[in-house]
Amino acid sequence: MAHLMSRQHVPRASVRPGSKPTHTSTLIGYTTKRDTIVTAVDISQAVLECAAAVATDIAGRVAWTRADLTSRPPPAGAFDLMSAHYFPLPHQPDHTALRGLLDAVAPGGTLLFATHDLAGLSPRPEQGFDPNDYYQPDDIARLLDHNWTVLINETRPRTAPAPEGTHHTHDTVLRAQRLR
Repeated sequence: MAHLMSRQHVPRASVRPGSKPTHTSTLIGYTTKRDTIVTAVDISQAVLECAAAVATDIAGRVAWTRADLTSRPPPAGAFDLMSAHYFPLPHQPDHTALRGLLDAVAPGGTLLFATHDLAGLSPRPEQGFDPNDYYQPDDIARLLDHNWTVLINETRPRTAPAPEGTHHTHDTVLRAQRLR
């Protein structure tokens, strides 16, 4: 799920180095402590409904939006924080979808992209999965131009158990700030 936090309501100082926002529970905590308006986007209506059911305390400050961000980018420069966690974004030759997400970050805003570390995973063609088909934080960092500064680009051990049936022991995290 991608979380886009409105630039009109998020104090820039509120996204600090070392912050670790993840999933709906952190979204709830982050939002209840601040005057924040959030647009939470997912392609799955079921995921949005489940998240909305958990986040009833902040219902009035979250716009649950079903959208395919690979074909419909958010408005350019509209958000102080674009946070995508475990968001499978397929590579495209022209990087159109990725550029749309990057363009959504306002000058001075933050990009936070976190995913499972896919290093060492082999392609599984019988399941239609090749880890090399998806952007990893390092791929995104290489595409950022002089308008960005990379603050964090690293692999970290997971602090929570891996989802059942998976063997992920590390996550990769990219945090970058848009300068202009």
